[in-house]
Amino acid sequence: MSESRIHNFGAGPAVLPLSVVEEVQAALPNLNNSGFGLCEISHRSPTFQAVVDSAMERIRRVLSVPEDYTILFLQGGASTQFYMTALNLMQPGERADFLETGGWSKKAVVEAKRIGGVSVIWSDSENGFRSVPSAGEYAVSEDSLYVHYTSNNTLMGTQYHDLPDSGGKPRVLDASSDIAGVPLDVSAHDLIYAGAQKNLGPSGVTLVILSPWAMARAQENSDAGRLPTMLDYTVHASKGSLFNTPNTFGIFVLDCVFKWLEENGGLDGSIARNRAKAALLYGELDRTDFWAPHAQVEARSVMNVTWRCADESLESVFLAESAAAGLGGLKGHRSVGGIRASLYNGCPIESVEALVAFMREFAERHS
Repeated sequence: MSESRIHNFGAGPAVLPLSVVEEVQAALPNLNNSGFGLCEISHRSPTFQAVVDSAMERIRRVLSVPEDYTILFLQGGASTQFYMTALNLMQPGERADFLETGGWSKKAVVEAKRIGGVSVIWSDSENGFRSVPSAGEYAVSEDSLYVHYTSNNTLMGTQYHDLPDSGGKPRVLDASSDIAGVPLDVSAHDLIYAGAQKNLGPSGVTLVILSPWAMARAQENSDAGRLPTMLDYTVHASKGSLFNTPNTFGIFVLDCVFKWLEENGGLDGSIARNRAKAALLYGELDRTDFWAPHAQVEARSVMNVTWRCADESLESVFLAESAAAGLGGLKGHRSVGGIRASLYNGCPIESVEALVAFMREFAERHS
């Protein structure tokens, strides 16, 4: 299998550790000796319940999730959570603050406005989203219910490296593109959501972690009849994420990924690997003026590295030649252009080494 695999820098669905892919391959015809294939097992079966329990237990251990926090496996991706978080947390007449650091946080603002008042208390849109806010650069509204932020900007390659000040208000976090790959204090947040397809597994599963405060807010809205059944956190929590048929395949892969994380140094090991990969790539980008990195240095993402060629006419050549050399997924987002390398948890440092070697050779030929 490994002989035909390329170096995958795609932004998502993203590369998985090879050992996880092989574990999934083995489970496809017969899951845990149940006689049922992975894609054929009932979500109501004891075999699959064991998978759900294992995944939740591993998440608690790897991410140090407090015991009184609720873990959910939902569907619809972060795009559904843009709306669902506000729907469950806000009540009539309430408002929330948002830190706008890119395209995904802008989408979250749009959806939250359908539910209540929204204040964008910081935005870098006029600067092309090259940075994230520092302490003292914004003021939390006195009447806000919570502060929402997106920890990593996949489109532009920026990332928070410090916990943003919420002025004592609850924090709501979209951690889709860096969860389990960077430091994360779950207890400092009241709601965290993350699509699995970048760092945790395949597309189709969304991890949601809720504090007792968040669950109480959802319960109040549920009791008041404000929540559609499928968008009610309390409904899914009451059924252990099995209210309706979940993405059984995705949850199994997610469990395998967290198993892999545990076996490879846990969260600390993941953080160290990702920092090493990013340092290697940024080192090459900074070595010569042939490249033009997008993000400001202090806000650079260790997950998504974005840059242009100083001579932008060379970018199409770079993308074609890199693909031919077995380096895939390097084209920047369609709304941005340029070049992007996503260095998610499953991306091995050997892939980054291969990319850097190609970049150096390419720059020498075209300088």
